Amino acid sequence: MGLYFEEFEVGQTVKTLSRTVGEDAINNFAGLTGDYNQIHTDAEFAKSTPFGQRIAHGLLGISVGVGLIMRTGLLEGTVLAFREIQEWKFVKPIFIGDTIHAVLTVAETKAMPRIGGGAIIAVVEIRNQKDETVQKGTLNLLMLSKPKQD
Repeated sequence: MGLYFEEFEVGQTVKTLSRTVGEDAINNFAGLTGDYNQIHTDAEFAKSTPFGQRIAHGLLGISVGVGLIMRTGLLEGTVLAFREIQEWKFVKPIFIGDTIHAVLTVAETKAMPRIGGGAIIAVVEIRNQKDETVQKGTLNLLMLSKPKQD
């Protein structure tokens, strides 16, 4: 099980495992979303852009980052909902072959007894293999409260 609302502390930081973003992930994401923008799918076109090569979809980056957060087990069985993504910034591109990880830091907790839990505001940075921040923002997560002991 993941952590319950009461087990989160402001300042708590978790670093995830890493994942390499391959061409297959970009093509699968394009197929799933219908976003076949040439910057992602056309190597010749992408050479003419300021990046000089294809880049991953921005939303693929955040999706992989959230997936990596889930793999930590931190939220397993205790997250009720992803309530909001706030102030998300796409700082640098994610290139084919980049290896990314996420760093989550709890910034705020707010009890919400009516839902049987509370909200966790977490600052998330997605970083590449050079430890450069490629994306960053804040997630608002609704978490279950710890079950009452009889």
